[in-house]
Amino acid sequence: MTSNATDKKVPVTILTGFLGAGKTTLMNNILNDTTHGMKFAVIENEFGEVGIDENILSENAEEELIEVMNGCICCTVRGDLVEALKKLYKRVAQFDGVIIETTGLADPAPVCQTFFIDEDIKAMYDLDSVITVVDTKYILERLAEVKPEGVENESVEQVAFADKILLNKIDLAENEDELKKIEAELKKVNPIAPIQRTKNSVISPKDVLNIQAFELERVLDFDPEFLSEDAEHEHDSSVVSIAVKVQKDVNISMLEKWVQRLIMDDGANLYRYKGVIAVKGMDNKFVFQGVGMLFSGGCSNAKWGEDEVRESRFVFIGKNLDKEFYKDGFMACCEDTLRFEVGTLVEVNVGTYKSGKVLKQWDEGNAYRVEVDNEMKTNVWAPVDNDVYIRLPGSDKSIA
Repeated sequence: MTSNATDKKVPVTILTGFLGAGKTTLMNNILNDTTHGMKFAVIENEFGEVGIDENILSENAEEELIEVMNGCICCTVRGDLVEALKKLYKRVAQFDGVIIETTGLADPAPVCQTFFIDEDIKAMYDLDSVITVVDTKYILERLAEVKPEGVENESVEQVAFADKILLNKIDLAENEDELKKIEAELKKVNPIAPIQRTKNSVISPKDVLNIQAFELERVLDFDPEFLSEDAEHEHDSSVVSIAVKVQKDVNISMLEKWVQRLIMDDGANLYRYKGVIAVKGMDNKFVFQGVGMLFSGGCSNAKWGEDEVRESRFVFIGKNLDKEFYKDGFMACCEDTLRFEVGTLVEVNVGTYKSGKVLKQWDEGNAYRVEVDNEMKTNVWAPVDNDVYIRLPGSDKSIA
């Protein structure tokens, strides 16, 4: 399409895939690529109370960014998507297309449906394609996950609706046979969509943008109720989002050690976690993210602006997570005065609570070094200053 043809429909690419598959990395690769010569509006959706991805997406791109926050784009904030698209159309001459990145928990069906049942949207936009990013390490586990009765498996829906599948993180596969096995399982769900292997979501933008791949007839073949506005959609109620936003600097050593402890204890239930952190004494933003047991973090190239509020944010998404435990743990990583002075008698959690004495504060990034009251005078660390790890003697609070 020509960029000044306001009477023509604007192509829309829906970018979907389960939490942590690599959607935002793909989006950054597209925004930073100068070869396609196109300008896109980006609609970003997150499942949680606090937005993270707008701080992770490329700050060098000139594209418009509209974030649809606080809910799943396929249900609770679907009306916001419609309004955003209608408002965006007035400035359509500035854009060559729209990219919608859904939350990893979104069923793409209701999002796709928007472009066929709303007459205004239908006249303004063409659904160009659904691109599904899947994680080599976890996709078979996600596809096989048994959901409660009446609840859809989001990963299955995302693969089924794909016009193209990006098999990402192929470097995590053990061998070629494993990749072939994954591709065979994906084709059982969607035998038509081509599969392209990727590492770090690196791909030529022309392979996923304006490819004119969406076919309504194909969708109706496997989902005859696709155009029904009464179709039900239900999320797994055991999946929760925990988010914190605070104007405090964080002790990064404590944060990393705390996250590592969470991974050990809750890794199987952690679908996705990510954060943008203000670190005391550092001008650059610290970005961490992970999926399950895989965690990475480091200083980004993005710096805090002179007039920008230094704000630390995180979000954890997973099954059966204790919200207060996660929020308290994160707050304990902030740069505040510790509760216990050196020499204080405490109880420290080493699987069970044992009596001990604080030997040192801020030891190798941990909140405390504690000497356990036993024959060996064993030294252990309490990584975070809260009662889950260290408490005063006689506290009745149970181990989380």
